[in-house]
Amino acid sequence: MKIWECEKNYQKGVIVIVHGYGDHHGRYMWLKDKCLSRGFHVVMDDLPGMGGTTRRAGHIDSFDEYVETVSRWIKESKKYNLPIFVMGHSMGGLATVRALTERELPISGVILSSPCLGLIHTPPDVLRRLIKLMNKWKPAFRVPLKNPFKKGLATRNEKVLKRDEQDPFIVTKVSVRWFKEMDKAMQKAFRHVKEVPDVPLLVLQGGSDKIVKKHDVYKWFRHLSINEKTYKEFKGLYHEVFNEPEREQVFDQAYAFLQSHVD
Repeated sequence: MKIWECEKNYQKGVIVIVHGYGDHHGRYMWLKDKCLSRGFHVVMDDLPGMGGTTRRAGHIDSFDEYVETVSRWIKESKKYNLPIFVMGHSMGGLATVRALTERELPISGVILSSPCLGLIHTPPDVLRRLIKLMNKWKPAFRVPLKNPFKKGLATRNEKVLKRDEQDPFIVTKVSVRWFKEMDKAMQKAFRHVKEVPDVPLLVLQGGSDKIVKKHDVYKWFRHLSINEKTYKEFKGLYHEVFNEPEREQVFDQAYAFLQSHVD
């Protein structure tokens, strides 16, 4: 777990950033700097099986590993005695949702960017049957998935795309167990949507998302039974709203939400 601290006389809160599939925390330096400049400490690292973690890339035994990791980051943030917020992107958003429903966590607010609650591209039926079989006998066997970072599916930002082409920490293959656990986690998020605790929540969704089904995200959002929830869709933006050319506008929305809850 890595921590960046803002200036001591400017502290407003702590933000835990949770990255997505194939991703790693190093791709969030712009967002980290923006948070620090506005008075928020930042806590983040690579999720199990992603980025620079030591275990086999793209493999987990259970989605609970993500839930435990996110919960640990949040609990460690308590030492600052400041409001704690979570920013979960894509798969990190799903992990955040699961952590909220399954753990008692000291959270003042949650921001989900294009949370993974339904995928546009899924394996064909033949491959799905093979994955189900392999999950029993060879759960660590890895299969390639469409790489959103090299094919321009995640963002329209050319600088980010060029940077990602040279990124050795991006994971492009996942195990059959990972796929099954991810699928189960999405289903579980819908089954337990009424169990999401009453914490202020902001969803920032790309209107032209080519990875996550935005209609599934909104369907889940509508079923939330919490007092304060906001859904903001950005027309024309792709999946990674915090990497898009319009990301300053996106961050302004996030910061307005954060600022309204630090007092």
